[in-house]
Amino acid sequence: MTHDFDYRSPYRSTRLPVFARNVVATSHPLAAQAGLRILGQGGNAVDAAVATAAVMTIVEPCSNGLGSDAFCILWDPATGQLHGLNASGRAPAAWTPEYFRRKHGDAAVNPPVRGWDAVTVPGAVSAWVALSERYGKLPFADLMAPAIEIAERGYAVPVVVQEKWAAAAQVQALASQPGFAETFLPRGRAPAVGELFRFTGAAKALKAIAATRGAAFYGGEIAEALARQAAAQGGAMTVADLAAYRPEWVTPIGQDYRGHRLHEIPPNGQGIAALIALGILQHFDLAGLGADSLAAQHLQIEAMKLAFADVYRYVAEPASMEVTAEQMLDPAYLAQRARLIDPKRAQDFGAGNPVKGGTIYLTAADERGMMVSFIQSNYMGFGSGVVVPEYGVHLQNRGHAFSLQAGNANGVAPGKRPFHTIIPAFLTKDGQPVMSYGVMGANMQPQGHMQTLVRMLDFGQNPQAACDAPRWRFNAGLEINVEAAMDPAVVQGLRDLGHRTEVIQDSYQDFGAGQFIWRLGDPAVEGYVAASDPRRDGLVAGW
Repeated sequence: MTHDFDYRSPYRSTRLPVFARNVVATSHPLAAQAGLRILGQGGNAVDAAVATAAVMTIVEPCSNGLGSDAFCILWDPATGQLHGLNASGRAPAAWTPEYFRRKHGDAAVNPPVRGWDAVTVPGAVSAWVALSERYGKLPFADLMAPAIEIAERGYAVPVVVQEKWAAAAQVQALASQPGFAETFLPRGRAPAVGELFRFTGAAKALKAIAATRGAAFYGGEIAEALARQAAAQGGAMTVADLAAYRPEWVTPIGQDYRGHRLHEIPPNGQGIAALIALGILQHFDLAGLGADSLAAQHLQIEAMKLAFADVYRYVAEPASMEVTAEQMLDPAYLAQRARLIDPKRAQDFGAGNPVKGGTIYLTAADERGMMVSFIQSNYMGFGSGVVVPEYGVHLQNRGHAFSLQAGNANGVAPGKRPFHTIIPAFLTKDGQPVMSYGVMGANMQPQGHMQTLVRMLDFGQNPQAACDAPRWRFNAGLEINVEAAMDPAVVQGLRDLGHRTEVIQDSYQDFGAGQFIWRLGDPAVEGYVAASDPRRDGLVAGW
């Protein structure tokens, strides 16, 4: 029996870091506990991460789903190496600029936000399978079991997820998509806080995925259902598009900072923005300024603006980029960019010339030393709004990130991957693993990577404190948002320096949400210290 509680907390709540030898951290407790359950069954951190990711598609559908994309960075203790996985979706074979001009007019600068013409081939399920096949210990079907159980039995919708679910229900372009209301507005509205939501279609899909190790999604019954619906609703995706998809194992790129090295997935993602910003900041003595000082915040904002100026100009699918990631991270170039920062005023930076001549995040670590940094996302909340109710598959809208403008490096083309916002992160020191972490939330992600890492490495704040601290978010030009918890004197100081500053109350999307696992020593002895962001419904689960 439900009770009409007021779920808005009238008090500030303090989270404390969690210490354990086996840890899972994500933005929903049921998902974190599912990962821990898998660790208890003898699975490793990869098994736990895959099980957690599958549950997250059920319990936080306003951020991710079976039709999401994914990325991963993991530390393999057997080889002593980092490995990256890019499971971002590729454009259907029919997607050309002419395809979109014919359907959406010559004035369109991007593919649409909603509907089938926003959907690239989803990569998340392929990521689960690839990770399990290469590094997992338990049978793949075992990893799907917690998600199937939760989808069938249902779960009580938590506070932050409900808030975003209810907001999405008011977006007519979403609610009007065929299958959306049937699946996500079962009573003609979003579920209330504490109200039971069952996701039986997704349970059916997960059973097929479990039984076929993902093959049903990319060539079997789910792929056929997706293609049928696409054809019926004017989309271009086919079974052949799905069957051709493969995730890509990649080598992470990195940047040294304060005796450590931050690693990110290389383009087509925006992780390089965090690396550029840190490469610029290493030319300043932040530690002498104070963690929450006006000067420290200003320098970080300006470094981030310089990073985004280059990222938005140059980053795309690597084969389409006119510069390389190595050129963008060249130390001499970053030193040159650092000299552009004026400590006394905010600036609107343009891109430099480095040429010489929407999301859920989870992290898991085990006592054998394996650490996994994993992220999957629909992009904009519920994504495209496209839902195949029979299988509970709702699809991302990453195709909207393509450009339809001639000559743009991120221009749409068959089989191409668009510019991507979701980015896992990993920190090492002297070639050894230190921290798996991520901060989700559109272009907040590299900003969150940088801000939290600066707090830990420059100012010695523990992961939970660094996560809890008020954040700022650069938008465009001189415009920034700051959290309401930021010191009013610092907010006024930023305005005095020329930052067009707006104080925002909604932390969920505007300032991201992070999960952090920091290795303390021998994982089998000292274990890890971990943190989960209070801006979501999440949890660190450990034993």
